[in-house]
Amino acid sequence: MSRDMSEEIRLDKWLWAARFFKTRSLAATAVSGGKVHVNGARTRPARAVRIGDEIKIRHALYEWIVIVRGLEKQRGPAAEAQQQYEETEASKKTREALTMELRAQGFHGPRPEGRPSKKARRDILRLRRTHWE
Repeated sequence: MSRDMSEEIRLDKWLWAARFFKTRSLAATAVSGGKVHVNGARTRPARAVRIGDEIKIRHALYEWIVIVRGLEKQRGPAAEAQQQYEETEASKKTREALTMELRAQGFHGPRPEGRPSKKARRDILRLRRTHWE
């Protein structure tokens, strides 16, 4: 699975193959937006990632700090994707603490009650128009 240490892979492709983002396009957007740092520095999607690099990823409310352990070019099963990196202990503790805090506050994510009625859709559209204009 892992490659020789001299080989490299694009950052956006690695993030996609390691299953941090669903598409390469989303990964590239996150990197360009400053949500991903390699070895403590902001970077661009085409940056070469090598084994041993430290990557900090902010996605939604969570933050991962991982060490690159493998360089797969193809996106595979989740079990194989998790072998491409090793999460730091500090990162695990921080994420778990945030998860527990959110659960204590009663936040389990958005849960729609079903399809909105015609009136509810109009209200949503009206709210979006006034909010974004």
